[in-house]
Amino acid sequence: MSRRPDGALENDIMRVLWRAERPLQPAEVNELLGQGLAYTTVATVLGRLTAKGLAERTAGRRIAEVLDGTPDRREALSWFVGGLSAKDARALRGLLDGLDEA
Repeated sequence: MSRRPDGALENDIMRVLWRAERPLQPAEVNELLGQGLAYTTVATVLGRLTAKGLAERTAGRRIAEVLDGTPDRREALSWFVGGLSAKDARALRGLLDGLDEA
């Protein structure tokens, strides 16, 4: 397997994002790339693009907007967490545990 030139995957991902008419999830970017990459590879590159200011995460912003617009934040969070798959709930628990440790 040949190695890509530096920045080639970032460039390919940016092209996918520029063509999109809406924000995309990493899995959607991966599908549109059509290169059979691992989800984590695409998610890592998206994270790097975000750190460089070339891409933007919108999920967190949308959650914050919903929480800011509700009189009962606890209820909104309960509804959100109640809809998570077991895998996502474990991931969220791990993130929250990490915040407690920090």
